[in-house]
Formats: sequence, structure tokens, C-alpha cells
Amino acid sequence: MTRRAVVTGASTGIGWATVALLRSHGWEVVAVARRAERLERLAGETGCDVFAADLTDADRVASLAEHVRAAGPLHALVNVAGGARGLDSVEAGSVDDWRWMFEANVIATKQVTAALLPSLRDGAEDAGSGDVLTVTSIAGHIPYAGGAGYNAAKFAEHALVAVLRLELAGEPLRVIEVAPGLVATEEFSLNRFGGDRARADAVYAEVPDPLTAEDVAETIVHALELPAHVNLDLITVKPVAQGLGSQTVKGELRVKR
Repeated sequence: MTRRAVVTGASTGIGWATVALLRSHGWEVVAVARRAERLERLAGETGCDVFAADLTDADRVASLAEHVRAAGPLHALVNVAGGARGLDSVEAGSVDDWRWMFEANVIATKQVTAALLPSLRDGAEDAGSGDVLTVTSIAGHIPYAGGAGYNAAKFAEHALVAVLRLELAGEPLRVIEVAPGLVATEEFSLNRFGGDRARADAVYAEVPDPLTAEDVAETIVHALELPAHVNLDLITVKPVAQGLGSQTVKGELRVKR
């Protein structure tokens, strides 16, 4: 049978790569993001369905849920949408940036998950199982200097996922968390630093082989396509050059003797 997924944050980076990989594996996909023009390009490249929405807007999320349910059962929700702003301390951080990060990473994930659970239950009855997979970050598990607002938002998102797993226990619905480390995508750091390309590029400078969006997409699709009784509760995926959090190796990796 053909399985169907919704992927949020699909206009760039991990979301875009996940839509493309799912489509190549034969899934039907509804790609969701704010930027309609980028979604149309993704649809042209992959043949996915698209829905433009700001996921912090409850009315647009309700419309998304109607759009999804009208087309039939849903078998997987992949929550990718989110982001970071700033690299400031608790004392100096912008409250507006913090508010945006909580809205984008926590409230949006809550709203979309709650709205689509009825369709996921339909999918679980249809196929025997369903999945809620949320892309968080190692920033939701390991605090680091300068990460205050993003750490706080991602720790909250991690807690949301963990509680959801308890709430859905007994239903044929897997709850999966993928927590990436350093991923070099086209927009994440650029958005974090307000469009400052030099600061964004410096994050990845001299780090050998940071993860790519495609690496994380491979992890996501692998988790979704495992046998239904196998639940990868938490997957932490980092480049070999990254230790813990902000600890990264600069320069070539070498064998030590």
C-alpha cells in the first residue's frame, strides 16, 4: 500500500531533503511551509502535494488538518519546522527572539501534532501503525554557552515529545525524536544571525564533513520504514567531528598513535 506523510519546514534544508527522499521511496507527501513559491518549486521537482501555512497560526493549522483529512488516512507526521535566533546569554537575550523560538519550535509542533492526530489514527487503522516523528536538536539535551533561548525552546520540545509518547502508549502510534548535531544547511545559521553570511559560514569553517540535510533525511526515513513494532525513541545524529554540543574538531581528522 502507498503510505502518506506530512512534512513541515519543507521549503528548505532537512524538510526539503526529507520530502524528496520520501517521494523517491514511493510515499505520498504533503509538504508544508510558509513560503508558497518554494513549495511550488519542490512540488515541481518531486511531485509532492503542498500546503502553505504559518504553523503558529491556529486557523491555518486547522485548514491544514482539513486539507489532509479530505485526502484520506495519514501514516506519518514529520515535524521539522523550527529555528534559532541569536547566540546571546540569558541576561542579554532578546525576549522577542525567545518568544519567536518558543512559538516556532514548541507551539507550532504542539498545534500541528494535535490537529493531525485524528488523521494519524485513521492511518494507523488503515496500515496497522502510524508515526509522529519530531526533529529536535542536541540543543534540547545539552546546554551550551550562547544557546540560552534555543536550548530552552528545544528542551521544551524534547519534553513535549516525551510526554506525547506516554500519552499515546497503548495505541499503534510510534513517537520518534531525531536530535541532530551540527548540520550545514543553507538557511539555519543564516537565519540565526539575521542574514549575516560571514557569521553563518564561520559556524562550519574548517569542520570536516558536518552533517548535510540529506544525512538527517536518511535517518528520518530509516526510522519511519523500520518494522512497525520497532520504535527508535531517540536518535542523536552528529558528524564524527563533533563531540558534545559546541565541541567540534577543526581541521583534518587523523588517527592518533
